[in-house]
Amino acid sequence: MLSNKIDFAVVFTVKNANPNGDPLLGNRPRQTSDGLGEVSDVCLKRKIRNRLQQMGEKIFVQMDSMCDDGMNSLSQRFQAFKKGKNEEDIPRAVCEQWFDVRAFGQVFAFKKREGMDEVSMGIRGPVTIQSAFSIESVIVESIQITKSVNSEPDEKGKKSSDTMGMKHRVSGGVYVTKGSISPQLAEKTGFSESDAEKIKQALITMFDGDESSARPSGSMQVKYVVWWKHNNKTGQYSSAKVHDSLKVSPDGSIEIAPLEGLTPEIIQG
Repeated sequence: MLSNKIDFAVVFTVKNANPNGDPLLGNRPRQTSDGLGEVSDVCLKRKIRNRLQQMGEKIFVQMDSMCDDGMNSLSQRFQAFKKGKNEEDIPRAVCEQWFDVRAFGQVFAFKKREGMDEVSMGIRGPVTIQSAFSIESVIVESIQITKSVNSEPDEKGKKSSDTMGMKHRVSGGVYVTKGSISPQLAEKTGFSESDAEKIKQALITMFDGDESSARPSGSMQVKYVVWWKHNNKTGQYSSAKVHDSLKVSPDGSIEIAPLEGLTPEIIQG
């Protein structure tokens, strides 16, 4: 089991990429009201889940493109797993089965359907991660793109008209996300020391295998993972104080103010 509280931070860079598009704004990169770039915690957990799955871990919330068990929905995956099990054993069993459930927790809320029972169950996980924000305001560049391939011919069999669209990207920025791991909640889900090490490795390699047209290979890079391991379950300092000890410069360099008795591990990406 996990016997020490852990705080962590990840510093990463973005160059000519869209780190997290906002569907309500035409997939423009997310920004705060004062112009800082933002990557949501949901987006970051998606990347961590993908990396863990690539590392061989079983994941409950899978991307359709990475589905490895033939299940078309979360409900179907859960119902197939719980079949034949005692109801009182389900909370423990789902944590043992799926890494992301015992790490991040999960709300299992599914309506009753033919051949499927109604389910309402929540599990609180020990690993929390915040949205990432850029150190300085970011510049969003928008370019017009043209699709000139003939997807569908017109009624006369001729080439259809070109399709116009927009593509958005952040020209450059340094982002920081912070998180923690609670031993008290780890006891409830069975999250272990070795699980914490796997989370660390997933953070270090978070953007490996994440390439797309919006995020070309090499356009997003983890610069540092800072890992504070306390000497007890409750922590020598609050997470806020630990996270505030990290100062990140616009060029991506870091400084860490000393905290007596708590020395961080600094891993370069």
